[in-house]
Amino acid sequence: MPLTNQAFDWVCTLVRRESAIVLEKGKEYLVESRLVPLARAAGAPDVSAYIEGVRVGLDRRKQMDIVEALTTNETSWFRDGAPFTAFSTAVLPDLKQTRGATRQLRIWSAACSTGQEAYSLAMLLKDSVVAEGWRAEILATDISNEVLEKGRSGRFSQLEMNRGLPANLLVRHFTRVGTQWQVNDDLKRMVTFQHMNLALPFRGVGQFDVVFLRNVLIYFDVSTKRDILQRVRAVLRPGGYLFLGGAETTLGVDDGWERTLIGRVSVHRPKNGG
Repeated sequence: MPLTNQAFDWVCTLVRRESAIVLEKGKEYLVESRLVPLARAAGAPDVSAYIEGVRVGLDRRKQMDIVEALTTNETSWFRDGAPFTAFSTAVLPDLKQTRGATRQLRIWSAACSTGQEAYSLAMLLKDSVVAEGWRAEILATDISNEVLEKGRSGRFSQLEMNRGLPANLLVRHFTRVGTQWQVNDDLKRMVTFQHMNLALPFRGVGQFDVVFLRNVLIYFDVSTKRDILQRVRAVLRPGGYLFLGGAETTLGVDDGWERTLIGRVSVHRPKNGG
């Protein structure tokens, strides 16, 4: 039985309220496909019946299961390549100049999914500033507890490893455990995983030198994008950097940023130095 309009509308309202993600008409197929496993596990005859049961039952845990199922968790190692090249060849050398007094760096991987972005950054930091005696920390956050648990475990399948990780880095930073690969402890210690809803205030996260907020803003409406970008500016240290996805921009959303081109990658910095 196809997803009913009532079920779809209720899910859209729930997801927007809990995560600020906007599901528009035409995404019924996405909702249905993502919720089929939950419906089957609950023994519901179809997705609409499952949604109705959750709606009537007011079960908070099941509501959040729906929200997490509809959170996009697409990721890979060194995803899109160029932003990581810009980070290692231009951003890091600049920060080594401006942060030389403290010799410390903090980076935020927002909407980190299962952790490939955060661990990719950790590899670059370990082979550069950490090797020179600096302290580097990465905060990895996501709204989905399920993907955060996988990130914390640091264990990935061969298929996941094949998505963008060079063989030399695989050998250096991972250990084979049965049919899976485990990130080595020295890299794992650099990354802290924490639950966070980007639509809510960033409480207790501290300040950052670089924020990776890639391929996230596309799911929000303009007012939510503006609010998030303003709050990101507040937690970015003077002279810091913001990386967005290739299809994302601050233009026409939050005028507190200036855009700099590094190769073919746009990076964003607070105007007047932050």
